[in-house]
Parts: sequence; C-alpha cells; structure tokens
Amino acid sequence: MELQNKYIVIEGNIGAGKTSLVNKIAEQFNGKQILEQFHDNPFLPKFYKEPDRYSFTLELSFLAARYKQLNSEIQTTDLFKNFTIADYYFAKSLIFSRSTLQDDEYALYRQLFNIIYKQLPLPSVYFYLHMNADRLLQNIKNRGRDYEQEISAEYLLSIQQSYFAFFKTINDFPVVIIDCSNVDFVNNSSDYEKIVDKILFSEYNNGINRVVL
Repeated sequence: MELQNKYIVIEGNIGAGKTSLVNKIAEQFNGKQILEQFHDNPFLPKFYKEPDRYSFTLELSFLAARYKQLNSEIQTTDLFKNFTIADYYFAKSLIFSRSTLQDDEYALYRQLFNIIYKQLPLPSVYFYLHMNADRLLQNIKNRGRDYEQEISAEYLLSIQQSYFAFFKTINDFPVVIIDCSNVDFVNNSSDYEKIVDKILFSEYNNGINRVVL
C-alpha cells in the first residue's frame, strides 16, 4: 500500500495513548517522530495543584516551547525517513488554554497564538483519538504520573469540548476523529493494524471526518 501523508499529527485528550501510538508507528514504518517535551515543563505539576495561580504561566511556557520545537523539527528534512509524525499540533496551545484561562487572559493569549500560528506549516492530516472520560481516567491511573492523579472527568470533558470547537474551524486540512473507546491499539495487534490502516493508508477530505474502528 502507498503511504498517503507526509506530515501526520496524532492528538487526543490526556491519557488517550497518542504518544504510544506515534512511537509504534514511527518505529515500524521509519517515520520521524516529533514528541512533545512536556515532562521538562516545571509549571505542569504546579498547575495541577494550583490551577488558578499557574494557568497563564503554564500556557505561555507551552506556547513558547511548542513553537520552538515544531519550527526547528518540521523545517528540518530527514532524507532517511519516510514521513513525519507528531503527537501534538501547535493548536493544542489554544485548545488547552480555552479550558484553563480566564476570558481576559484567553483573549490576550489568543492574540499571541495567532501571530505565531501563521508561521508554521499545516499538517497533511490530523487525527484525534477519541475516548470517553472513564477510559481516559483509567489510562491516567494506570500510567501513574503523580501530578495527573487529581485530574477530574469534568476537566477532561472541557478539554474535549475545546477540541471539538477547534475542529469546526478547520477546512485547510483533514481532521479525522477516530473513536477508540472500545479498542486497545497498544496491546492488541489487531486493533493496532486497523488504526494504522486509517492513519497511514487512507485518504480523507478537508474538514471533519469520523472513523469507527
């Protein structure tokens, strides 16, 4: 089968398994990985403990870090890789800030975002791994990051709503929502093969597309 896309983004809510999936696909099909370096952000644990105090600082730090990484890695061509695959898109900054910032903070943040966003290339296709909140919370519990254990279902639902609102604004590239609530692409090889076919070897129209595995 012929590879359809050269710059692939895979996103999802917290705990959806996007990084695990990107790792597996990149390793199997010789893709260049771009992985978000959120572990290095010193404000993330502080935000989960005191969100009102650290939300704006956290979002600004992510905005700067994401732009720096994507601007460097996307512009650098690796002749020995078949495609580029990332576990986040720059618009993630806008999506999460909508759920974490006050209205006046978000208005200022969006002005900064819009200036930077225009300088980055668009993905060939964007995939969103959709899971229900109960499944996400179980995944978060299983991976055991201490600072994530206080995340609530309400917060996850607010992030999901921000993603869906963002998708409605996109018409320059395909956005593919894949319902993964009842599959395990990390541990089940059959589920993994199904999702790989949808990500690497299927074509989509610009705007929103929906896939059920």
